[in-house]
Amino acid sequence: MEDVTLVDAVGERTSPGWVRLRGGLVEEVGTGRDPHPSTRRVPLAGHRLAPGFVDQHVHGGDGAEVNVADPADLPAALARITAFHARHGTTGLLATTVSDTHERLTALVRGISAAREDGGRPSGARVLGAHLEGPYLSPARCGAQDPAVLRPADPAELEELLEPGAVRLVTLAPELPGAEKAVRRLVEAGVVASLGHTDADHATAGEAFGWGMASVTHLFNAMPGLHHRRPGPVAAALERPDVTVELVADGVHVHPSVLRLAFAAAPGRVALVTDAMAAAGLPDGDYALGGLRVRREGRRVVLVGEDGAPGAIAGSVLTMRDAVACAVGAGVPVADALAAASATPARLLGLPHAGRVAPGAPADLVVLDDALEVRLTLVGGHPVHDPGGLLAATTTGPTGTDPSGSDDR
Repeated sequence: MEDVTLVDAVGERTSPGWVRLRGGLVEEVGTGRDPHPSTRRVPLAGHRLAPGFVDQHVHGGDGAEVNVADPADLPAALARITAFHARHGTTGLLATTVSDTHERLTALVRGISAAREDGGRPSGARVLGAHLEGPYLSPARCGAQDPAVLRPADPAELEELLEPGAVRLVTLAPELPGAEKAVRRLVEAGVVASLGHTDADHATAGEAFGWGMASVTHLFNAMPGLHHRRPGPVAAALERPDVTVELVADGVHVHPSVLRLAFAAAPGRVALVTDAMAAAGLPDGDYALGGLRVRREGRRVVLVGEDGAPGAIAGSVLTMRDAVACAVGAGVPVADALAAASATPARLLGLPHAGRVAPGAPADLVVLDDALEVRLTLVGGHPVHDPGGLLAATTTGPTGTDPSGSDDR
């Protein structure tokens, strides 16, 4: 791939460059034109090449959700979810559950583990693991979580959920009984503990970060707001240089000025997420989120009460591409927005070569045009989304060799 503007954790390169791929990895990167004979060349003038987006908070999309009614349906649901989000630049995601019974969560985690270990040719984004958003959440800040299944952290349950090895991130409220022990166990297991759906004050949140909590789930939402005399968990997170903060940049969850404030207060620590549910990619109407009835109206999704009245915000219909565009529209530099969609979450999750287009990095890449529309998504070097046929423009290299049968690009 050549004549393309590279954007990664290093920043946006002003000179067009080239990237060679082989065996599902980035083999070499340079500026100018690729000096080596190549079996395949993909001209990408006028485009940006960036690391694929990593979404650590995905409940669903294209009519499918992670909290399926029957765990046997999970493989088909994940196939739809990963294919949908790959069309919008996501190359890796955490399949995110909402609060549920112990039996159902255990079955879902096992299903996610099986999907993560699938070594077949990709047809969508990679399933990097599971994000458990609950059930150890504050009833006072449960949002679109079923309060009937919320509970204090239970060591035995947590061990069973961790056993398959799929859980990468757990959202919990630090003020609940057993929370400190749970956080310390998660840290010991190499799992990210994320503060969220919490009624914690500033001191409690600060103490939790001291236990090892490294992230905040959808900053500003489902927690006390930022107040000049009661700073709460928002200020506690923003003043900690070792804490990553999720933002749902859809124009609904946070105001553009608040989005800019978060990027300014936490440079390099904002992780854009979708918090997407089943209605993402579909028309307005009624849908399900973990067994609860929700309604999509434009960009907003809300709970629907038994009387039909709208309630709390219930996830989003966002894509990572639109999250990046929303951040840029709010005044965030393109390179910073792209890093928040790739390098920052990848680093939090301990992924190698986090947010880099560099030799040895996985060829999980996204190509964007000047309007930040996704023109190509590669997972392990394989095209999973190529709506305009960019790869059809492949030419033979200077040696005139046949491009078929090689993944060199």
